Amino acid sequence: MEKSLKSISLNQGIILGIVLTLVTVLIYAFSIDLFTEWWLGILLFLIILVFGIIAAVKSRKALGGFMTFKEAFTSYFITVAVGTLISTIVGIVIFAFVDPDSAQYLNEKIIEMTMQTMESFGAPQDSINEAIAGMEGKNNFSAAMQMQSYVIRLLILAIIGLIVGVSLKKTDPNQA
Repeated sequence: MEKSLKSISLNQGIILGIVLTLVTVLIYAFSIDLFTEWWLGILLFLIILVFGIIAAVKSRKALGGFMTFKEAFTSYFITVAVGTLISTIVGIVIFAFVDPDSAQYLNEKIIEMTMQTMESFGAPQDSINEAIAGMEGKNNFSAAMQMQSYVIRLLILAIIGLIVGVSLKKTDPNQA
C-alpha cells in the first residue's frame, strides 16, 4: 500500500478519534446518563462507518480512481481501528482512572434499565433475578471490558469493511 494511502487512513483515523473523544468528553461533562441511551451507540457506530468509507473513497481518488479490494479494505480498517482505539483509550482513562464512581453509577443504571426492560416484556421473575445476578459485580467500564468491547467492535467493523472493500474496488481497464 502506498504511503499516501496509509497517510490518508491514519489522518482520517486520528480525526475520527478526536470526534469520538469530543463526543465522549461532552457527554461525560454534561449528561452522563446519555451513555446508557441506545440511540447514542447507533449514532457513534454510523459516524465510525462514515469516516471509514470516506477514507476509502479518498484513497481511491488518490490512486486515480482505481483501487484493489485490499487497498479499499485496508484504508477503511486503518481508519476505524485508529479512531476507535483513541476513543477506547479515552474511555479507559475517564472511567477506570479519573472517575471510577461514574462507571459504577452507569453500571447500576444499566442493571436498572435491564430489569425494567425485562419486566416490560413479561419475563419471569426468576429470569430477571438470574440476569441481574450475572450483571452485578461486573464493571462494563473497566479497562479489560473496554478493550474487549474494542476488539468485538473491530471485528464487526471489519466484516462491514469487507463489504466496503468490495463495493469500492475498481479495476483499471488499462492494466489487464
